[in-house]
Amino acid sequence: MSNFAVVKKRTIILDVLCMAILLFCSCSQRNKAVLNDVDSTDSLLCTKYATGFQVKDSAGIRLVNVGKDYHFALVSTDDVEVPDGYTKVRVPIKSTICMTALQLSNFTILDAHDVVKGLTGTKNLFNKDIQARVKDGRIVKIGMEGNFDTEMVLAANPDVIFISPFKRGGYESIKETGITLVPHLGYKELDPLGQAEWVKFVGMFIGKEKEANEVFAGIESRYNELKAKCQQLTANNPKPTVFSGEMHGGLWHAVGGRNYLAQIFRDAGAEYVIDDEETAGENLEFEKMYELAANADYWRILNSNPGDFTYEALKASEPRNELFKAYKEKKVIYCNMKQTPYYEISPVQPDVLLKDFVAIFHPEVVEADYKPTYYYLLK
Repeated sequence: MSNFAVVKKRTIILDVLCMAILLFCSCSQRNKAVLNDVDSTDSLLCTKYATGFQVKDSAGIRLVNVGKDYHFALVSTDDVEVPDGYTKVRVPIKSTICMTALQLSNFTILDAHDVVKGLTGTKNLFNKDIQARVKDGRIVKIGMEGNFDTEMVLAANPDVIFISPFKRGGYESIKETGITLVPHLGYKELDPLGQAEWVKFVGMFIGKEKEANEVFAGIESRYNELKAKCQQLTANNPKPTVFSGEMHGGLWHAVGGRNYLAQIFRDAGAEYVIDDEETAGENLEFEKMYELAANADYWRILNSNPGDFTYEALKASEPRNELFKAYKEKKVIYCNMKQTPYYEISPVQPDVLLKDFVAIFHPEVVEADYKPTYYYLLK
C-alpha cells in the first residue's frame, strides 16, 4: 500500500473518530441539559417547612404524596402511564373549587382567581374581585361541608376540587361525580411558614411553580429576618407573656402549645402561657385559664364583633375577665374578622402577622410609624 493510501486511510479513521467524539459530546450536553432541567424543577419544589406533602419527579411524571393516604401523578398529557396507586391529574388545571379560605388565599396571592370556579361560601370575604366573580356567576357557591349542592358542583365544572378532610366532610356525594378530590392539608402545619409554603402545592397544579416559589421566598425572608431580630433582642432579656382566647359556652377556647399561632408568639419574642404538646384548640375551665394567665402581660383575642370591640364588651361577655392583669393594664391584642380579611389572606402572610405582634411586644424592632394589618392594642 502506498504512503498516500495509508495517509488517506488514517485521515478517514480520524474523521470518523472526531465525528463520534462530537456526537458523544453533543449527546452528553443534551443529557446534562435535561438533568439540569430536572434539578432546577426539583429546586422549585423543595419544601423547607411544610410536612404535609412531598414531591418527586420520575420519568417525566411528577409524583405528589399528600399525607400518607393520597397520591397523585401530575402529567402534561393524558397518554402517560402512571404508577399503581397514583391518581392521574393533567396539569395545569383550568378550573377548581376551594373549600376553605386558606386554600383561596393561595390562589389570591398567585393572582389566579380565574382558576377558581366555586366556593363553599363568602362569609368574611373582603376581596372585591372574588365578590364580583360571585355576583356575576363566574364563581358559584356550592354549599357548606356536610351539605354540598351537587348540581352547583357540576355547574362549576372543576378539573379537581381542593378539599380539607374535616370531621363534617360530606365528600361522599361529591365523589360520586367522578371529580378528583385533592386534599389541601395546610391547616395541619404547625410552623407558620409551613402553612404558607402550601402555595407551592397549589402552584404545581395551576402551572405557577415559579411564581409560587418567588412569593414564598419573599415571605420566608421577611419572616426570618424579623424573627432573628426578636431572638437577638430577647437573648438576655425577659420575654413578655401572652395568652389567647375567650370564654364561649362555659369553656375557655385557647390554642395548644404547639399550634402555629403559639409559634408566632414565640417567634415574635414572647412566651405563650400554655406549654404543652397540643396542636389544635383546647377547651379549659375558667379557673384553669386564670391559673395559667392571671399575670400574663398580653391577651390575644380574635372574634367577629358586629361593631367596635371594647373593654366594656369584653367584661360584659364574662365579668371575671377584669381579673386578668392584661385586662387591668389595657394590653388586650385584638383582631376583628368583620373588619379585616383575616382568614381570607393571612395564611399566606405569616410575616405580616408576625410583624403585628412584634410591633406590640417589641415596638423598637419595627419602624415608628408602623400601622398594623390585623392585630392592634385595644384602646
